[in-house]
Amino acid sequence: MGQDEPIENKRISDRHRMLKAGKIVFGQGGSLIDCTVRNVSKTGATLNVQNAVTVPQKFELRWDGNVQRCTVFWRKMDSLGVRFDT
Repeated sequence: MGQDEPIENKRISDRHRMLKAGKIVFGQGGSLIDCTVRNVSKTGATLNVQNAVTVPQKFELRWDGNVQRCTVFWRKMDSLGVRFDT
């Protein structure tokens, strides 16, 4: 058997682990979904939600005094990977 090669990290920027309460805001601010911000980088975040299917493709994320426009990059049952819109 050949030697294992290191797995490349394809992230654009380092991520910082955290456990912060957040809000997913959409519908011109009229709709809110609670979430937990699990990690954040300069380009995106991972969020835990009760039901990821109910989260729209684009929304505003608010946590710990931060506000960021987001687009869903990947989606699982109870979590989302989002990219920050520039």
